[in-house]
Amino acid sequence: MPDRDVDPVAHNRAAWDKYVQEGNEWSTPVSVEEVERARRGEWSIVLIGREPVDRSWLPADLTGKDLLCLASGGGQQGPILAAAGARVTVFDNSPGQLGQDQLVAARDGLDLRTVLGDMRDLSAFGDATFDVVFHPVSNLFVPDLAPVWRECFRVLRPGGTLLAGFLNPDAYLFDHEALDERGELIVVHKLPYSDVTHYSAEERATKFGADAALEYSHTLTAQIGGQLAAGFVLTGFAEAPHHSDASAQYMSGYFATLAVKPG
Repeated sequence: MPDRDVDPVAHNRAAWDKYVQEGNEWSTPVSVEEVERARRGEWSIVLIGREPVDRSWLPADLTGKDLLCLASGGGQQGPILAAAGARVTVFDNSPGQLGQDQLVAARDGLDLRTVLGDMRDLSAFGDATFDVVFHPVSNLFVPDLAPVWRECFRVLRPGGTLLAGFLNPDAYLFDHEALDERGELIVVHKLPYSDVTHYSAEERATKFGADAALEYSHTLTAQIGGQLAAGFVLTGFAEAPHHSDASAQYMSGYFATLAVKPG
């Protein structure tokens, strides 16, 4: 039977802490050399897939800008943006992921702080606290998005921007094993999909591993319409192939939006 009562925050916190220990690619801190280049203005960061984010989506000068890296731990984007001059806060559900940011900040003397929590609850921050929210592909790890967009809108200053990346929900149509092992696109799931509604705990353990993070598909209405409903104005859109999925040769794996809180 589906395991609908599982706590996604606690489960995914433990899952990502384990990914850090295993050396997950999204948990590998940037190097000293990358930080030094960022200090010289030579930098790029990833919002979707492995594509560098369009620099025009960020302020031309990050010096003194208050920037929230939302669900963006791992010692990657946050340290680079801090080295580029921003006052960075990294907010993440995983102590292990935040530990990677703390490691780089201490190693390289960066103006960066970390806060632990669920991306749907930013009550640790006051209204109009940030100039930019940078939210790479991560909201697939929570079951509902409306609170995420409402909180992003609240903590941004008027005129502030939200950069959000998210997974193409069509990726969840396909059989996981056939896709990963043989590159075959076999449709088996009806959308919306979630690990907890489509599989029991025993089935998940067999297919993905007992400690794997729980994932949830979200409609484009929830992703894009949810930002509009929260009050944002969309000013940019981009897409990219999935970085490691066989579906990349047929469709975009990721979408990204640039949204502004009206001034």
